[in-house]
Amino acid sequence: MKKLMIFLLMIFPGYLFAQIGVKAGLNFANVSKASSINNSSRSGFQAGILFEPSSKKILSSRTELLFSRQGYNYKNGTNTGNVNLDYIMLPQYMAINITKYFQIQVGGQMAFLLNAKVDSSNGSTSSSGNKALDFFNKFDYGFGGGIEIHPYQGSLIGARVNISLGSLYKDMGNTTLNPTPSFVPKVDVKNNIFQVFAGWKFGGSTNSKNKKR
Repeated sequence: MKKLMIFLLMIFPGYLFAQIGVKAGLNFANVSKASSINNSSRSGFQAGILFEPSSKKILSSRTELLFSRQGYNYKNGTNTGNVNLDYIMLPQYMAINITKYFQIQVGGQMAFLLNAKVDSSNGSTSSSGNKALDFFNKFDYGFGGGIEIHPYQGSLIGARVNISLGSLYKDMGNTTLNPTPSFVPKVDVKNNIFQVFAGWKFGGSTNSKNKKR
């Protein structure tokens, strides 16, 4: 662990004096191109920590480590249900500081699927007896953007849109995953999330430095 910390500080020396913070909020998640299962959005939550190197410039960066619960509701014939997906997400964003109170964020993220759970009206996950997790790709990636407001000292409030570029499901041509369960659309779908959040940053504040000037 000590060697890992030294390695990270050598690569990202700015993190030695970084602000560390916590954030949490709501997810409004859905999947794209899934009209065949009459999908609808599903609410979840996200929570985690953030790292932001000290900077007095217009441009800065933001790294986050989040637990994110997302998914979608579906209806396929007489079968209805919901899909819950639990991810560990690693967003890496560039921040554009418009003023000390307002920030625009753009960047990308990676995510690793920890767990998948399907609740359906017929009580089954799939007709082939596979676990729900077997149908999903474990790794996801994409891009996003949003805004963040800093109303008072270390406080933050923001909103963000995340758009996935990775396929949500594994190749359904794989015979070990057939027949296709009712919650899986027969198209290449991707995660979409709208997030609202609030949090607090600790440590030396860029805003407070600007105030002293």
